[in-house]
Amino acid sequence: MDLTLINTIILWIHVFSSIIFVGGSFFIWVVVVPASYRITDDEKFRTRIVGLVGKQFAMITNITLAVLIITGIYNATWYLNYDYSALFNTPGGNILLVKIVLVGAMILIMYGNNMYHGKRIMEMAREGKMEELRKLRKWSHMLSYVTLGLMVAITFAAVSLEFY
Repeated sequence: MDLTLINTIILWIHVFSSIIFVGGSFFIWVVVVPASYRITDDEKFRTRIVGLVGKQFAMITNITLAVLIITGIYNATWYLNYDYSALFNTPGGNILLVKIVLVGAMILIMYGNNMYHGKRIMEMAREGKMEELRKLRKWSHMLSYVTLGLMVAITFAAVSLEFY
Protein backbone atom coordinates (compact mmCIF):
# COMPACT_ATOMS: atom_id res chain seq x y z
CA MET A 1 0.00 0.00 0.00
CA ASP A 2 1.20 3.51 -0.83
CA LEU A 3 2.76 5.33 2.17
CA THR A 4 0.91 8.53 1.28
CA LEU A 5 -2.38 6.66 1.47
CA ILE A 6 -1.44 5.13 4.83
CA ASN A 7 -0.45 8.55 6.19
CA THR A 8 -3.72 10.03 4.92
CA ILE A 9 -5.81 7.29 6.53
CA ILE A 10 -4.03 7.59 9.86
CA LEU A 11 -4.31 11.39 9.79
CA TRP A 12 -8.04 11.05 9.03
CA ILE A 13 -8.45 8.65 11.98
CA HIS A 14 -6.61 11.19 14.17
CA VAL A 15 -8.80 14.08 13.05
CA PHE A 16 -12.03 12.06 13.33
CA SER A 17 -11.08 10.92 16.85
CA SER A 18 -10.38 14.51 17.85
CA ILE A 19 -13.80 15.55 16.55
CA ILE A 20 -15.44 12.94 18.79
CA PHE A 21 -13.22 13.77 21.77
CA VAL A 22 -13.39 17.58 21.62
CA GLY A 23 -16.92 17.81 20.22
CA GLY A 24 -18.27 15.39 22.81
CA SER A 25 -16.58 17.27 25.63
CA PHE A 26 -18.08 20.56 24.50
CA PHE A 27 -21.48 18.87 24.07
CA ILE A 28 -21.40 17.71 27.69
CA TRP A 29 -20.55 21.19 29.03
CA VAL A 30 -22.58 23.32 26.62
CA VAL A 31 -25.68 21.11 26.27
CA VAL A 32 -25.96 18.32 28.86
CA VAL A 33 -24.98 20.25 32.01
CA PRO A 34 -27.18 23.29 31.30
CA ALA A 35 -30.08 21.04 30.24
CA SER A 36 -29.80 19.10 33.50
CA TYR A 37 -30.76 22.28 35.39
CA ARG A 38 -33.93 22.50 33.27
CA ILE A 39 -34.78 18.82 33.76
CA THR A 40 -34.94 18.92 37.55
CA ASP A 41 -34.36 21.04 40.63
CA ASP A 42 -33.44 17.92 42.60
CA GLU A 43 -29.66 18.22 42.99
CA LYS A 44 -29.20 14.50 43.71
CA PHE A 45 -31.12 13.50 40.58
CA ARG A 46 -29.40 16.12 38.43
CA THR A 47 -25.98 14.96 39.63
CA ARG A 48 -26.94 11.38 38.84
CA ILE A 49 -28.03 12.31 35.30
CA VAL A 50 -24.83 14.21 34.52
CA GLY A 51 -22.74 11.53 36.25
CA LEU A 52 -24.27 8.74 34.19
CA VAL A 53 -23.89 10.67 30.93
CA GLY A 54 -20.31 11.50 31.89
CA LYS A 55 -19.53 7.89 32.74
CA GLN A 56 -20.96 6.71 29.41
CA PHE A 57 -18.94 9.35 27.54
CA ALA A 58 -15.81 8.41 29.53
CA MET A 59 -15.72 5.01 27.81
CA ILE A 60 -15.71 6.76 24.43
CA THR A 61 -13.20 9.32 25.70
CA ASN A 62 -10.76 6.66 26.84
CA ILE A 63 -10.85 4.90 23.48
CA THR A 64 -10.58 8.07 21.38
CA LEU A 65 -7.78 9.42 23.57
CA ALA A 66 -5.81 6.20 23.11
CA VAL A 67 -6.38 6.42 19.35
CA LEU A 68 -5.34 10.09 19.38
CA ILE A 69 -2.10 9.32 21.21
CA ILE A 70 -1.19 6.39 18.94
CA THR A 71 -2.04 8.18 15.69
CA GLY A 72 -0.49 11.40 16.99
CA ILE A 73 2.84 9.67 17.61
CA TYR A 74 2.70 8.13 14.15
CA ASN A 75 1.82 11.48 12.54
CA ALA A 76 4.63 13.22 14.41
CA THR A 77 7.20 10.78 13.05
CA TRP A 78 6.41 11.52 9.42
CA TYR A 79 5.79 15.20 10.10
CA LEU A 80 9.26 15.54 11.64
CA ASN A 81 10.72 13.20 9.01
CA TYR A 82 12.16 11.09 11.87
CA ASP A 83 14.35 14.04 12.97
CA TYR A 84 13.22 14.63 16.54
CA SER A 85 15.66 17.52 17.00
CA ALA A 86 13.25 19.41 14.72
CA LEU A 87 10.97 19.72 17.78
CA PHE A 88 13.48 22.22 19.15
CA ASN A 89 14.92 23.96 16.09
CA THR A 90 12.12 24.43 13.55
CA PRO A 91 8.94 26.52 13.78
CA GLY A 92 6.73 23.52 12.97
CA GLY A 93 8.60 21.39 15.47
CA ASN A 94 8.17 24.07 18.13
CA ILE A 95 4.42 24.15 17.49
CA LEU A 96 4.29 20.35 17.69
CA LEU A 97 6.25 20.44 20.96
CA VAL A 98 3.79 22.98 22.40
CA LYS A 99 0.94 20.72 21.27
CA ILE A 100 2.54 17.73 23.01
CA VAL A 101 2.95 19.69 26.25
CA LEU A 102 -0.65 20.96 26.06
CA VAL A 103 -1.92 17.41 25.47
CA GLY A 104 0.03 16.18 28.50
CA ALA A 105 -1.36 18.97 30.69
CA MET A 106 -4.89 18.33 29.43
CA ILE A 107 -4.67 14.60 30.17
CA LEU A 108 -3.33 15.21 33.69
CA ILE A 109 -5.97 17.81 34.53
CA MET A 110 -8.85 15.91 32.92
CA TYR A 111 -8.14 12.53 34.49
CA GLY A 112 -7.06 14.03 37.82
CA ASN A 113 -10.29 16.00 37.98
CA ASN A 114 -12.43 13.03 36.98
CA MET A 115 -10.74 10.58 39.33
CA TYR A 116 -10.75 12.88 42.35
CA HIS A 117 -13.76 15.16 41.96
CA GLY A 118 -16.02 12.91 39.88
CA LYS A 119 -16.22 10.14 42.45
CA ARG A 120 -16.52 12.52 45.39
CA ILE A 121 -19.30 14.50 43.69
CA MET A 122 -21.33 11.34 43.15
CA GLU A 123 -20.74 10.24 46.77
CA MET A 124 -21.75 13.63 48.18
CA ALA A 125 -24.91 13.67 46.08
CA ARG A 126 -25.86 10.18 47.30
CA GLU A 127 -25.19 11.20 50.92
CA GLY A 128 -27.11 14.47 50.53
CA LYS A 129 -24.13 16.70 51.43
CA MET A 130 -25.34 19.51 49.19
CA GLU A 131 -23.22 22.40 50.52
CA GLU A 132 -20.00 20.38 50.20
CA LEU A 133 -21.20 19.20 46.79
CA ARG A 134 -21.63 22.77 45.52
CA LYS A 135 -18.13 23.78 46.68
CA LEU A 136 -16.51 20.73 45.15
CA ARG A 137 -18.49 21.14 41.94
CA LYS A 138 -17.17 24.71 41.53
CA TRP A 139 -13.59 23.40 41.57
CA SER A 140 -14.46 20.55 39.26
CA HIS A 141 -16.19 22.86 36.78
CA MET A 142 -13.26 25.26 36.81
CA LEU A 143 -10.85 22.41 35.99
CA SER A 144 -13.23 21.16 33.29
CA TYR A 145 -13.28 24.61 31.68
CA VAL A 146 -9.47 24.69 31.81
CA THR A 147 -9.51 21.31 30.03
CA LEU A 148 -11.86 22.69 27.37
CA GLY A 149 -9.55 25.69 26.93
CA LEU A 150 -6.61 23.35 26.48
CA MET A 151 -8.60 21.43 23.85
CA VAL A 152 -9.11 24.68 21.94
CA ALA A 153 -5.40 25.53 22.22
CA ILE A 154 -4.41 22.02 21.05
CA THR A 155 -6.76 22.32 18.08
CA PHE A 156 -5.28 25.71 17.23
CA ALA A 157 -1.76 24.25 17.40
CA ALA A 158 -2.82 21.34 15.19
CA VAL A 159 -4.24 23.68 12.57
CA SER A 160 -1.13 25.87 12.78
CA LEU A 161 1.02 22.88 11.83
CA GLU A 162 -0.56 23.04 8.38
CA PHE A 163 1.38 26.24 7.71
CA TYR A 164 4.85 25.03 8.79
